[in-house]
Amino acid sequence: MADSILTLDFPHADVAVITINDPHKSVNILSRQTLADFAKLLDEVAARKGLAGLVIQSGKPSNFIAGADLREFIADIDEPKEKVVAISRHGHELFGRLSKFPFVTIVAIGGLCIGGGAELAIWCDRRIMARETASFGFPEVKLGLFPGWGGTARTPRIVGLSNAVELVNSGENIDAAAAEAMGLAVAVPTEKLLDAAIQMARSEQQSQRYLQNRQEWSKAIMISDTELAFLGATANAYIQGQTKGQYPAPVAALEVMLGAAGVDLETACQMEAEGFADLFGSPVNRALLNVFFLQDANKKQTGPAGAEPRKISKAGVLGAGTMGQGIAAANVKRKIPVALTDQSDAAITRGVQAIITEVSYNKQTKAPDAQKAFEFLSFVTGTQSYADLEDADIVIEAVFENAAVKRELFAEIEPQLSEETLLCSNTSTIPITTLAHGLTHPERFCGLHFFNPVRRMPLVEVIRGKQTSDDTIATAVAYAKAIGKSPIVVNDGPGFLVNRVLLPYMNEALLLLEEGATIKAVDKAATGFGMPMGPIELYDTVGLDVALHAGTVMQQAFPDRVVPSQILPAMAAAKRLGQKNGQGFFDYTTDNKGRSKPQPSAATEQIIQSHLRSKSPASSPQSPAELTDRLFLPMLLEATRLLEEKIVADVRDVDLALIYGIGFPPFKGGLFFWADTLGAEAIVEKLKKYESLGERYKPTKLLLEHVTNGKKFYEGQAS
Repeated sequence: MADSILTLDFPHADVAVITINDPHKSVNILSRQTLADFAKLLDEVAARKGLAGLVIQSGKPSNFIAGADLREFIADIDEPKEKVVAISRHGHELFGRLSKFPFVTIVAIGGLCIGGGAELAIWCDRRIMARETASFGFPEVKLGLFPGWGGTARTPRIVGLSNAVELVNSGENIDAAAAEAMGLAVAVPTEKLLDAAIQMARSEQQSQRYLQNRQEWSKAIMISDTELAFLGATANAYIQGQTKGQYPAPVAALEVMLGAAGVDLETACQMEAEGFADLFGSPVNRALLNVFFLQDANKKQTGPAGAEPRKISKAGVLGAGTMGQGIAAANVKRKIPVALTDQSDAAITRGVQAIITEVSYNKQTKAPDAQKAFEFLSFVTGTQSYADLEDADIVIEAVFENAAVKRELFAEIEPQLSEETLLCSNTSTIPITTLAHGLTHPERFCGLHFFNPVRRMPLVEVIRGKQTSDDTIATAVAYAKAIGKSPIVVNDGPGFLVNRVLLPYMNEALLLLEEGATIKAVDKAATGFGMPMGPIELYDTVGLDVALHAGTVMQQAFPDRVVPSQILPAMAAAKRLGQKNGQGFFDYTTDNKGRSKPQPSAATEQIIQSHLRSKSPASSPQSPAELTDRLFLPMLLEATRLLEEKIVADVRDVDLALIYGIGFPPFKGGLFFWADTLGAEAIVEKLKKYESLGERYKPTKLLLEHVTNGKKFYEGQAS
């Protein structure tokens, strides 16, 4: 096993230590070869006489095992169920050996331990976790699966059924303290991890407690029918509330764990394998695996080949409003010093206060932490003087969405900056090339479009103007990653990527209202498809004045296919601007917990009625399927135009951007992934029904090419 990432040592005569450490990767993963090598090492350990215990550890302080190799994993996705069941049972057999040796088995977890790594750990007799670094979890439900190598069978017997249901169905990681609290592991200081494991091996060999546990954990779980029924009902209700019935894996995992509670471990493993095989290769599993690979590819993005990113040590933000605050806070969280400017001291003071409140927020206490606030305060400077930006490596403009205002600001600020400073705009719709007019160094200017709220939205569109240099793009990409964001490089054009594709969907919602569809029906069609909120609710969230401005930009850019709605300007004229002033498409009231609640509005209904294109209810779109087509087909067609115009290079960029930027449902895998499940021919057939609505429903050249050649959108694209 010369090329194996596993090594076996005997640091003491009575202790064996297996170490996993892939020198070529930042994380350890379980490939088929690694699992085969692991089996051989277990054979060697089994042949060793006089052992008190086996310890399994990682050579990486920040990572134990980050799951299985998913690229190998999907090679079996089209195999018949019996083959998938056999693969799962092989995992049970391999890891199950850890619970049958004549000595104690202990896993010493430093850093991340998830997926297959967590299941390996579950089959050991004991788990020790580094208090400062370790985290443990079963993320499989986020891939449309549940653990298939013993996670649902062993975990409930170790930590209790309720704890196991929460661990498996949440898909979230827990830290060492939480693991210790539920009886999963013992937490120790990082530097004592291996010593503690060796000491535990000898202690357990003397006490033989691990043998008692083996007997207990091989049996049925002691829980009454009443407790089981209550747990099932409450857990199922919570799952349905969280998933809206669109993610089957958590429900399936719950059913397997509840069903296996009354049987022995071996039978529970068989039930797990059968249930796992039912999910593996399902449409949702395939879609979520695609999203995983989209995310993984984005993490590896570096910008243009051969370009050299510059290091960002200090940032400047122009504008202390909501977006400026969010961008500045993202820097402060990563301890990148930032200077925040605005036109008034009052705006700057409010901005700095909001930044410190955000970065010092403590999730446990659900309030700002005074110590953290003091620590971060030195990383933000509020100033009205542009001279404080002269040593900034990057300056991001986040002011009102007006080209003239932005260009005037750039003309004033550019002479204050160093010869290396990147100047960026957070514009959401205005072409970068337009904004670059008049700049002395347009090659150091690009778009850096964050999404609101910045603290929650991972996406940043990095927009290349006609004169933007490769080094500028590479630096912007590296910077976005440095502040915890996921950058996608986009070529210049009105609306860029996300807003270019979103606005046809939003505008179509208004046209549907003008045709007689109800607000409730339109929003329900969108949420039924899987969107986090309907387009009408989204209008109120972003602000109707903001939406009107963005829509005007798009109408001017694409007058042949953007049909302006009369409802939106009428709403704005009536000062119904959305949640910001409590009156939009809905009226907003505040409940006793201070939460804003939308209510139907008679004033809105009156405005809609006065702008109906037809007075006949029979002529209005009624079926959910038709409403869904009307909302999402224009979105898809606009996305194909982005590819035709080379605004983006890959369908994967579109899919990840829409998942991150507007909450396109991950369980559909992305807009183009969803289109591939329908097929280009079926999409063109759907469009025939709406051809009377004009250019916006006309099949594009790219779509028709896919009909002709029979290819999917994902075929021929870079992976």
